[in-house]
Amino acid sequence: NLSQNGFYSSNPCHRLVTSGIYVLQCGGMGSGSGGPGYSFGPLENVPAAQAGQAPLYKKGYLAMARTANSPTSQGSQFFIVYKDSNIPSDKAGGYTVFGEITSGLDQIDSVFTSGVVGGGSDGQPKVKATINETTFDYTGEN
Repeated sequence: NLSQNGFYSSNPCHRLVTSGIYVLQCGGMGSGSGGPGYSFGPLENVPAAQAGQAPLYKKGYLAMARTANSPTSQGSQFFIVYKDSNIPSDKAGGYTVFGEITSGLDQIDSVFTSGVVGGGSDGQPKVKATINETTFDYTGEN
């Protein structure tokens, strides 16, 4: 619904994580705040964890961001996994995977490789990344 109604048009990605997990977070109002005015849950389609490891989120996965320990706090923010990542779960569980980028992710490699403003490993990307348009294609497959 958000995609179809243009919520993400001209929406900047506000957070890049470059160590431990490898994600670009988008869908807030450019600062990580703001949203659609509602939240939802529970978590769905969470990757299974292997014994002794955090669940594996594969390169290209699109997953819903949420507030720590709250499975019903999903709204508009999501993250793009740009390198296979074992992302630890909290009390709520993992993160809902809702899609996958199957081609073209390499076109924004400069966002990932340029790093974070200030040189840390978690923060605003040095290279601006903005969602200009989104489309939704549902094939009916599970």
